[in-house]
Amino acid sequence: MTDPTRIQPSELDQLPDRDPEETAEWRASLDAVAAAAGPHRAAYLMRRTLERAQDAGLALPKLLETDYVNTIPTAAEAGYGFDGDDELEARITAWNRWNAAAMVTRGSKYGVGGHIATFASAAWLYETGFNHFFQGKERDGSGDQLFIQGHASPGIYARAFLDGRLTEAHLDNFRQEAAGNGLPSYPHPRRLPWLWEFPTVSMGLGPLSAIYQARFNRYLTHRGIKDVSASHVWAFLGDGEMDEPESTAALALAAREGLDNLTFVVNCNLQRLDGPVRANFKIVQELEAQFRGAGWNVVKTLWGTAWDELFRLDTTGALVRRLREVPDAQVQTYQTRDAAYIREDFFGKDPALAEMAKLLSDDKIIECFHSSRGGHESRKVFAAYKAALSHKGAPTVILAQTVKGHTLGKGFASKNANHQMKKLTVDEFKEMRDRLGLPIPDSAFADGRVPYGHPGADAPEVRYLHERRAALGGPAPARRVHPAAALPAPAEKAFTAFDKGSGSQSVATTMAFVRLVKDLVRDKETGRRWVPIVPDEARTFGMESLFPSLGIYSPKGQTYEPVDRDQLMYYKEAVNGQILNEGITEAGSMADFIAASTAYSTHGEPMIPFYIFYSMFGWQRTADQMWQLGDQLGRGFLVGATAGRTTLTGEGLQHADGHSPVIAATNPAALTYDPAFAYEVAVIVKEGLRRMYGEGAPGEDPNVFYYLTVYNEPMPQPAKPAVPGIDEGIVKGLYRFKEGSGAEGAPRTQLLASGTAIHWALDAQRMLAEEWGVTADVWSATSWTELRRDALEADAALLRGEERVPYVRQALADAPGPVLAVSDYMRQVPDQIAQWVEQDYSSLGADGFGLSDTREAARRHFGVDAPSIVVAALAQLARRGEVPASAVKDARERYGL
Repeated sequence: MTDPTRIQPSELDQLPDRDPEETAEWRASLDAVAAAAGPHRAAYLMRRTLERAQDAGLALPKLLETDYVNTIPTAAEAGYGFDGDDELEARITAWNRWNAAAMVTRGSKYGVGGHIATFASAAWLYETGFNHFFQGKERDGSGDQLFIQGHASPGIYARAFLDGRLTEAHLDNFRQEAAGNGLPSYPHPRRLPWLWEFPTVSMGLGPLSAIYQARFNRYLTHRGIKDVSASHVWAFLGDGEMDEPESTAALALAAREGLDNLTFVVNCNLQRLDGPVRANFKIVQELEAQFRGAGWNVVKTLWGTAWDELFRLDTTGALVRRLREVPDAQVQTYQTRDAAYIREDFFGKDPALAEMAKLLSDDKIIECFHSSRGGHESRKVFAAYKAALSHKGAPTVILAQTVKGHTLGKGFASKNANHQMKKLTVDEFKEMRDRLGLPIPDSAFADGRVPYGHPGADAPEVRYLHERRAALGGPAPARRVHPAAALPAPAEKAFTAFDKGSGSQSVATTMAFVRLVKDLVRDKETGRRWVPIVPDEARTFGMESLFPSLGIYSPKGQTYEPVDRDQLMYYKEAVNGQILNEGITEAGSMADFIAASTAYSTHGEPMIPFYIFYSMFGWQRTADQMWQLGDQLGRGFLVGATAGRTTLTGEGLQHADGHSPVIAATNPAALTYDPAFAYEVAVIVKEGLRRMYGEGAPGEDPNVFYYLTVYNEPMPQPAKPAVPGIDEGIVKGLYRFKEGSGAEGAPRTQLLASGTAIHWALDAQRMLAEEWGVTADVWSATSWTELRRDALEADAALLRGEERVPYVRQALADAPGPVLAVSDYMRQVPDQIAQWVEQDYSSLGADGFGLSDTREAARRHFGVDAPSIVVAALAQLARRGEVPASAVKDARERYGL
């Protein structure tokens, strides 16, 4: 009987049943099958029926999981047109397996480490791609973009050795880079810029970046910058890596925008770094459901050809059911146990399987359960890749099952510790040689040294490798910086527009930056190359004025009438839109920025991205991606808006940024500026365009990016002072903005301030003069970090026997009195330069957690407002005996501190 207390499925369905009798018949039929043929048969029929409905285009929810079998059966593989030479490709792969293991083992004597097992499991996933699919850059300058799993890098080096791009000396310098001729541990473009395009070893960032790279390729095509529709993005990932939140953060975006120029290849060896990925569950099934649910096409390549006989014998479906129920950790155990154990534990659980096992030899069972995986067979991988490329309208993920440590021997395969195993013994290498069939004599192991192997530059396998790569457009992976002319400088008037100041009008530096960009995107030569990126709240930053003129990029265009269509600054989406308005995702916006900032090398098209965000949610949240950006040699402008710990009123602790310049200072590629005035913003942007996109100075590195902090506090913008060398001072990080005036012989102090803090310093300058008879000079410190870097370079020069005075010391050489530095950040920011200032040095800052209040109250709380600056300056002078000690106490009382 039906339980009347339970909600029935029909009660959840709001569609009217126009024929209840027919519905009852269908239900009765299902009940009858279950009763007569069993629940498995009923489930089978239901699955096939749902698949048929899906194929017919009926509006039903998609099945999220299929059986734990290959999507493409062996019988269908021939239809995918494999045109390679099996024997030669096997020999190529064998040489690469050998040299990858030899390189890491030889390096282990220096203690530099390395990883062997990952490439051993994924070798055919890469080799099949290199031999048949991955397009090189010699055709259109773009080719395919390859996001290679970081721990597989030894295999990629081994292939570059086989094709002649690396030598034995290179391989012997794996992970030994200090001398300048080594190979980096993982894909690091900054360390090996002719080979690697994308840094991927910070797990999770590779898949996220791959999605946004594929999306940016579409952006370039739709905007008419360059047609890169022939480029395909391949991301090679580990099943354990998919636990990183960034790995799956943008799956819906890829499906929503139909990125069929993207393929994920997930190496499902069922192991993460120290054990099973899903000990009690099945990671392949979990990932299939996740990707299908997000709208991806899924291809499973799980079992090798040796399993075909088992599937033919499975007339009851018992084998498929058993494969579906065995947890991954037990599958790993099978790979290390003998046939007797597998017969009992796997086949012995079901009478039908027990009968099947009687027909199988021990060798057959061992072959199937120890090594026969779909990811280890080139024809199965080829069919999966061909299916991915032919699928249109959605991205594809290939779930390829492998054995971690495959071909390395029993000591490696599927062992929990194999990620940490860095070498093989000579005997293990000899066993591997025999297993791979390589012609390496025993004499090559003299003195216990493991030799590299190469068949010779004119060997059939090397000729084949070169022929295949030539047909595909040249070597891969490869990074190219195309010899293109520097971008012309924009018209000067865009930058000088701020020189006169704003008069009585109050303008926030955030607004000044947006106005500058609005003028720059109109430039006839370079305007189309700007890529404005915003995660959300574009209106907070005053960017709504760009919506109608530039448009927001959408591959669908605008299929609706916007609610604000009758307004001047309406919300406009367009296929050729220029703005990337990403929604609430700083990680996605940073991935956008990275793709745009490296288009000069990826596609030979320099683009000028600027990414504007709440400064608190940039470096703090996505600093790992900023490091990735520096590694990938990206160029562009990061803009931390609503900056400072006391400037954003009312928002509270998690919005009040007092430390982003500290984090930014840790990144060697980041040039960090905290400009106070609009004209400073203009000078810095102009300099950034010259350095990153212009001719550049001799020896100057263009592979940097700029981080500017700008504020949402409207203030009158002063005119640019007529100070000699002011632009140089702004760029280097310090110049005297306003000299103090006072009686001759009066006590004197130097106030250094950055960003919005300069307004408090100017107030303090006036108060010191009028109320305490102290003369103060006010300096604008546009970049504490650049001042420090210059000083560090001077220190390094001294070690080389060169005498050079740091710029900060030069600038303050004629500045008498103590120095007091202040910013809207923690004191650690201005303290970066303390050791190079010869005068007495002290600082004020907003240390601690932020809080909600008015700006004035917050600044009083942190002790950085004008009265606090006055008291601190008097205290410095009192310690020097230049003002009475009582002045400090009097000032505290006067200002209520």
